[in-house]
Amino acid sequence: MKRTLKILLIAVMAIATGCSSPSGDGAVTVKVKAVEQVANYTYLLVKGKGPEYWIAVSATEIEVGESITYEGGMLMENFHSKELDRTFEKVLFLDGLEGNQPSPMGGMGGTTQGSDIKTDRLETKIEAVAGTVSIAELYANPAAYEGKSIRVKGEVAKFNPNIMERNWIHLQDGTDFEGKYDLTITSQEGFVVGQVLTLEGILALNRDFGYGYNYAILLEKATVVN
Repeated sequence: MKRTLKILLIAVMAIATGCSSPSGDGAVTVKVKAVEQVANYTYLLVKGKGPEYWIAVSATEIEVGESITYEGGMLMENFHSKELDRTFEKVLFLDGLEGNQPSPMGGMGGTTQGSDIKTDRLETKIEAVAGTVSIAELYANPAAYEGKSIRVKGEVAKFNPNIMERNWIHLQDGTDFEGKYDLTITSQEGFVVGQVLTLEGILALNRDFGYGYNYAILLEKATVVN
């Protein structure tokens, strides 16, 4: 029995010291083996102490052979990239790389007219689901939904994590009202550009966060509806 326990302990220690977990805690340094660039992300095949694996960061210039360091991340399994037309068995999405962090306010897209103006329109058409409100309807009749809990279904067009203690999502469903087609959402959950999902949150009007970030319409404290 003691011999068996000793063997198991040695095996566990070997695993712990011989490979780095893609989503482990603390700083991880890896070498870039391959690079795939798309509009919003840079996908990197990297290798540390263990097997090669894929990570993704906001679009940036990185070359094969570079060493990079990161912490944390959100692991996505069977993630399909429409732009690359491939499915990753596992890919670790990162907030940024050490020494290459995004601007803390960059990409939020706030304007006095809402966030849709600064986000490119997606070629998407989301099938309406019972119990959800379209983005066109929200912009057409915002007062009817103010302060209410509502559900929306759409595709994630942009994701900016950890800004003012919130994650920021831009959602589109293919509908629009007078050229407004993009809904800004705040949440504590993590998301990936290209995801199609249903979110539930409280609709707020005329939210002003200062620094010029004003939102005519904002869905707050959103959670994913399964």
